[in-house]
Formats: sequence, C-alpha cells, structure tokens
Amino acid sequence: MVVEIKVKTNSKESKVEVKDNIYYVYTKSPAKENKANIEVIDLMAEYLNISKRNICIKRGIKSKKKILEIV
Repeated sequence: MVVEIKVKTNSKESKVEVKDNIYYVYTKSPAKENKANIEVIDLMAEYLNISKRNICIKRGIKSKKKILEIV
C-alpha cells in the first residue's frame, strides 16, 4: 500500500490526522538530523497498528510531502 503524507514539524503535540485521503503527521521533532522522519515512522506505525519495519519512506526524505510504502 502506498500512502501520501504531509509533515508539520515542531508542533505542540505529536499526532496523525486524515483529510481527503492524505495523512497529516504533526511531529514535535525538528526537521534536522532525520529526527522528524524517525518520528513520522513511529507515529504512522502506532496509528496503523503495525510494526515500524513495515513502513518505508519511498519519496520525500527531505520534503514535507512524503510517499510511504506500507507492507
């Protein structure tokens, strides 16, 4: 399954919202040193109730718009 997400870093709380089939992931972590990407994977795994190793960032490592592959 392929999922499009939009990331908002430095938020007050970490959460996942879905609007119009796009996941909005709010992270407390900054977008430096890959911290936000790690938190995105953690939050999506928790939200979807799957293991973190089943989620891979296919596109957008350095972008706020990302494409995740979920196996």
